[in-house]
Amino acid sequence: MPTPRTAAPAQPPVPDAAAPANYEVALHELEALIARMDAGELPLDELLVSYQRGAVLLQFCRDKLQAVEDQVKVLEDGVLKPWKTA
Repeated sequence: MPTPRTAAPAQPPVPDAAAPANYEVALHELEALIARMDAGELPLDELLVSYQRGAVLLQFCRDKLQAVEDQVKVLEDGVLKPWKTA
């Protein structure tokens, strides 16, 4: 009797890279990833890993910016005021 065919194993998860030290480090890494991806010279597997890392970095940056915006609202008594240019 033939053995049943099993589905191909799922892709292994992307190893968790260390969280960026701060917003500037995350932004710099994200910009570098985008430049490499835009160059179009990455192999498909590396492109996928880079895309996934970029999504993590983008969320990290968004979260940091949201935290700063929330702090500014607190400092401005709950009202986010527009930036004034000199």
